[in-house]
Amino acid sequence: MATSSFLGNRYWVLRHGKSIPNEMGLIVSSMENGTLEEYSLAPEGVNQAQLAGELFQKELMEKKILIENVRICYSPFSRTSHTAKVVASVLDIPFDGPQCKVVEDLRERFFGPSLELSSHDMYSVIWALDEKYPFVKPEGGESVSDVVSRLTKALITIESAFQGCTILVVSHGDPLQILQTILHAAKEHDGPNCELASRIEEVKVPSVLSQHRKYALLTGELRAVI
Repeated sequence: MATSSFLGNRYWVLRHGKSIPNEMGLIVSSMENGTLEEYSLAPEGVNQAQLAGELFQKELMEKKILIENVRICYSPFSRTSHTAKVVASVLDIPFDGPQCKVVEDLRERFFGPSLELSSHDMYSVIWALDEKYPFVKPEGGESVSDVVSRLTKALITIESAFQGCTILVVSHGDPLQILQTILHAAKEHDGPNCELASRIEEVKVPSVLSQHRKYALLTGELRAVI
């Protein structure tokens, strides 16, 4: 799996394990609520994180990737940091060491104050809006385009910090769907510009962004991206 010419690292994504908000059927998308310990992983989610760590370890061994070349970059929310910590433990990587990095721009998509702590049945309403109008924000929340902008910043942060590494991005459903969408589109893009931000900007169009649900992940699902 060679690195793409516009990226200096290989990327894998992991959606956090099943969380307490998942079990409760709640949208928890603000930084204020998302970082609370009461919204970390459910017991089933800890098991999913453990299994994902073991699967990732197996993939690394098969591809002959050394653990010292692995970096774990994760959202600051409690459910993602908990997941990252479990995976780091499986890989025997010190969670408070230089191979693990919290990246604030990998946080959950904010769905707006009116949806915060409401039923997760409302996700389908947002996704229907995204499919038609990915540049339109849910009331007080982030549009798909807004999430692309901060994920671009996250990638620039990661690419600046690490080169020639295998990066595991531990984040949330919507950000990881959107991240995969833009990375695949940028990889396929024929433009002459190899600079990361410019390349993503060129594919930041409704026909691309409206398709992000195609890259949906289950809780605890690991996937190689690019």
